[in-house]
Amino acid sequence: MSDSQAEPSSSGHTVEKIGGTSMSQFEAVRQNIFMNPALAGDVYQRIFVVSAYGGVTNMLLEHKKTGQSGIYSLFADAEDQTSWRKAFKETREYLLELNDNLFADHGESELKKANDFILDRLQDAESVLEDVASLCQHGHFALSDYLQTVREMLASLGEIHSASNTAQLLRLHGINARLVDLSGWNSEKHLSLDEHISRAFEGIDLSKELPIATGYSHCEGGLMAIFDRGYSEMTFSRIAVLTGAREAIIHKEFHLSSADPGIVGETKAVPIGRTNYDVADQLANLGMEAIHPRAAKGLRQSNIHLRVKNTFEPEHGGTLITRDYVSDSPCVEIVAGRQGVYAIELFDQDMVGDLSHYEKQFLAQITRFKAQVINKDLNANTITHYLSANLKTVKRIQAALADLFPGAEINVRKVCIVSAIGSDLKIPGMLARTTQALADAGVDILGVHQCMRQVDMQFVLDEDDYNTAVKAMHSQLVEVYNHGRAIKLA
Repeated sequence: MSDSQAEPSSSGHTVEKIGGTSMSQFEAVRQNIFMNPALAGDVYQRIFVVSAYGGVTNMLLEHKKTGQSGIYSLFADAEDQTSWRKAFKETREYLLELNDNLFADHGESELKKANDFILDRLQDAESVLEDVASLCQHGHFALSDYLQTVREMLASLGEIHSASNTAQLLRLHGINARLVDLSGWNSEKHLSLDEHISRAFEGIDLSKELPIATGYSHCEGGLMAIFDRGYSEMTFSRIAVLTGAREAIIHKEFHLSSADPGIVGETKAVPIGRTNYDVADQLANLGMEAIHPRAAKGLRQSNIHLRVKNTFEPEHGGTLITRDYVSDSPCVEIVAGRQGVYAIELFDQDMVGDLSHYEKQFLAQITRFKAQVINKDLNANTITHYLSANLKTVKRIQAALADLFPGAEINVRKVCIVSAIGSDLKIPGMLARTTQALADAGVDILGVHQCMRQVDMQFVLDEDDYNTAVKAMHSQLVEVYNHGRAIKLA
């Protein structure tokens, strides 16, 4: 069955988001996206949402994958108030270095304009941090009361830096670009996200102006408090919904492919081409976000199609994600996974008949220490949660569970999860063939998960088997089936 909704019309505007890695290669972005020759000079009727340059948000907050401390995490460490100052200085120098490279061909005056803008923001932010640190030296004030606000403020710096630079550079190339600063800097009133965005876009003429909006948006309650590092995708989604976009487009440095080309080979991995929001949710759960699930929800409900494109292959249509698409024939569309997963197993003979109490307490500790649940197993006397978290967090959860259930056995093991995902996985014998493929590759299966919705099938494996499993599953479930174009039954 093909998608029941018609393709978006060619009229109306698009809302397009550019990822951080792409933003770091501005000349390619300018040529392939902003001024793509295929546009034939018609560069308007588009709204752009830009991420911070690659690595900048990691420096401002903490490294998304490794957890290495940035300015925020160092500032949050009340015992050491000197390290964050050094990190702030290094970040300032790095942002100015980026400006030097971006404006190298545009003269000293343009470079000074760009530098003055971000230096003014940085000076304000540093002053705020100094004031908060000083205030919290007094016993009546707790640093924890200010940390979320500090986190929001620091995050906004990366996006306003890239958005301001982009608008300035595009104007130098003859495009009437307009900076839309959603950061709420010096804002006197807290608005809801939707109201803040709606007000910001009032009076903009998309036929003759090209809005460049910050990926971070200030809002009542704090955008990061709800979405953390997925905030730019939420801003992107709400702009698309509130402005009535005909299509939402995300530009990344890679295609949304049938597997990681670095593992299975560039000649074997192919762009998916078409899929649905259900598949996008499964990818997000594995940390391979095409789009944050909460951001996808708005697009899905408004029936706005999402296209994921490769910045460096502008002529390629990319992958179109729609609400109702189902592949013409049942097939695996993508083999994806996650390494660095920790399995925490709680075994207690007393759990029998009282499973809900144990599960409630287990989840409470996971929430307390802010770990992400990828999947779980349950039986009569054992609960296992598979978590995305660092070892320090996992150890804290383990210790908390030991205090709650002193008679239980609590084991921790590092594993990986590899998943076969598709809009329709109702393929007879697929589980048996996958199991056999993994066995033939010498991979021992620790756990299997498949739900009745039949959009994904997950395998829990030893972490060292990750690459081997991805290659074996892609070979047997995607390549043999000709990437879904023709079913070849075993």
